[in-house]
Amino acid sequence: METVRSKIDYSLARRATLVSLFRGQATTTDVCDAHPYLLRAAKHHGEVTDVQCPVCRREVLTHVTYTYGDALGQYSGRIKATRELAQMEHEVHEFTVYVVEVCQNCGWNHLVESYVLGHGRAPEVGQRQRKRALPD
Repeated sequence: METVRSKIDYSLARRATLVSLFRGQATTTDVCDAHPYLLRAAKHHGEVTDVQCPVCRREVLTHVTYTYGDALGQYSGRIKATRELAQMEHEVHEFTVYVVEVCQNCGWNHLVESYVLGHGRAPEVGQRQRKRALPD
């Protein structure tokens, strides 16, 4: 994607969580706590990776990508496929993308990365006002 900015990689936090699990400072119940909606989203809308689950080591992880932003209006908080982001970045002023990895077997889930996308041009005020002024 061309307009990626403000990228945050959460791999150090992921590593710290796994270290605390393997040292016995946390339990699998603590770290494998995926919400049922997240598991369902991973099953139906997620993108399968080639990375094996670091906890159960039985399944590959699935990435679920969420988009948030004021410019998205009622569509903020929706799950999007990676291929859809390329088109959205040229159509939307600015929005934030969150990628979560999920194991559908044990419930492991962790935020992988977040970043901002969008063309960065402010929406035209006159254009917005004309749309509102049109009768339904």
